[in-house]
Amino acid sequence: MTVPPLVLAALFVVAALAGFVDAIAGGGGLITVPALLFAGLPPQLAFGTNKLQSSCGTALATWTYFRAGLLRGPGLAQGVAATLIGAVVGAWVLGRVRPDLLRSVIPFLLGAVAVFTWLKPDLGREQRPALLGPGIFALAFGLVLGFYDGFFGPGTGAFWMIACVLVRGLDLREATGHTKAMNLTSNLASLAVFLAAGQVAWTAGLVMAAGQLLGARAGSVLVVRRGAGVVRPVFLTVVGLLTAKLAWDAWQAR
Repeated sequence: MTVPPLVLAALFVVAALAGFVDAIAGGGGLITVPALLFAGLPPQLAFGTNKLQSSCGTALATWTYFRAGLLRGPGLAQGVAATLIGAVVGAWVLGRVRPDLLRSVIPFLLGAVAVFTWLKPDLGREQRPALLGPGIFALAFGLVLGFYDGFFGPGTGAFWMIACVLVRGLDLREATGHTKAMNLTSNLASLAVFLAAGQVAWTAGLVMAAGQLLGARAGSVLVVRRGAGVVRPVFLTVVGLLTAKLAWDAWQAR
């Protein structure tokens, strides 16, 4: 599919903004998917192209967090493996079942996450005792959230963040790094499915990938330097907007 140069330039800027937001709190797809649809891409092609460009930004953010020492805790490898398995199974099930139930339930869960985080201003400011060991946490949440990301997707980063803070006891800075690693895993699994189906617009995807890399670099460096002070407000904003969008989509689908 041919995309005009001016539209490609606009998509680059949109991807840079999305990469910045995504590196901090996730939810960049809130910006990029509507932009791709507005550019005239059919839905499946838009989703596949979005996975390509977002995977590039997530990969750079994950590398930045790794270099800053935020991805060296126990259970990371097990989490990646479990998330990969869950995402592949979720993507396979998606081809056979419509996610209508999740469409109406997820806004309530995300809303609860947003309200809980807002009412707990000290949440994630420092490490706390873990409720589950790293191996059990990685297996349980990797399989469940990996499956969810492959099957439906919106809000996966928010669920990983809150799980890392409440169950694993990480602070927001470390939780962001862990979340990016898991997001990258499930994104790559989903991207493989779209690539196999030929549902990627390469020109638009690569241009947006360049923008993603720029934004992801800026966002991840900001998290490494500022920590919870920058993660919390962006996280609350993204989760609030995502909740509103999903609630509106569910209402429209009734």
